[in-house]
Amino acid sequence: MGTRILVVDDDINICDILRMYLEREGYEVKMAHDGEEGVLAFKRFDPDLVLLDIMLPQKDGWQVCREIRENSSVPIIMITAKGEVFDKVLGLELGADDFIVKPFDTKEVTARVKAVLRRYASNSPKESDETLKFDNMEISRSKFELKINGKIVDVPPKELELLFFLASNSNRVFTRDQLLDKVWGFDYLGDSRTVDVHIKRLREKLEGVSEKWVLKTVWGVGYKFEILQ
Repeated sequence: MGTRILVVDDDINICDILRMYLEREGYEVKMAHDGEEGVLAFKRFDPDLVLLDIMLPQKDGWQVCREIRENSSVPIIMITAKGEVFDKVLGLELGADDFIVKPFDTKEVTARVKAVLRRYASNSPKESDETLKFDNMEISRSKFELKINGKIVDVPPKELELLFFLASNSNRVFTRDQLLDKVWGFDYLGDSRTVDVHIKRLREKLEGVSEKWVLKTVWGVGYKFEILQ
């Protein structure tokens, strides 16, 4: 079975165009035209990637994204006609992997789909390096699971990937651009605020957990996961 892509958009013409171009690339495509149908189609179709419009009837794209992220780390590319910074920040907080702004070029869509799928595949963990353990915290990249004081904490996949990367390279400082490259991929077209949003959300979850490590800002440079002596 080939790579499966779910397209959730209430514009039937856009769905038909996307399906035509994606099928030309060899993908198996399923379409849904409202949010509720999209959630059901996700459960039944079990896609490898979701193209998700924001403005949908029944349930909007934000709610669909939330429901998918409750049980799955499958890549999600949000489709928006707004292009507002607020939309992008909210999507990133909910766990979206990329954005496409309408009107779009179909070649750009297929290129972004390929890029996100490559990043997702390259970030799949190896058995030898799937779990990191620190004082009062355990990060499992294979399960996309964060445990604090032995209890599982809800965390979006991209936040976990960012934390895992920094913790895997403890005491090393990374600039925002380096983190975008390493965690989101070199072809990600977002800005550095993406990193700041994810760091802020991680700090809210990690505040007061341990005095032996800290997610630290190095002013004028970037961020690091510091092991305290």
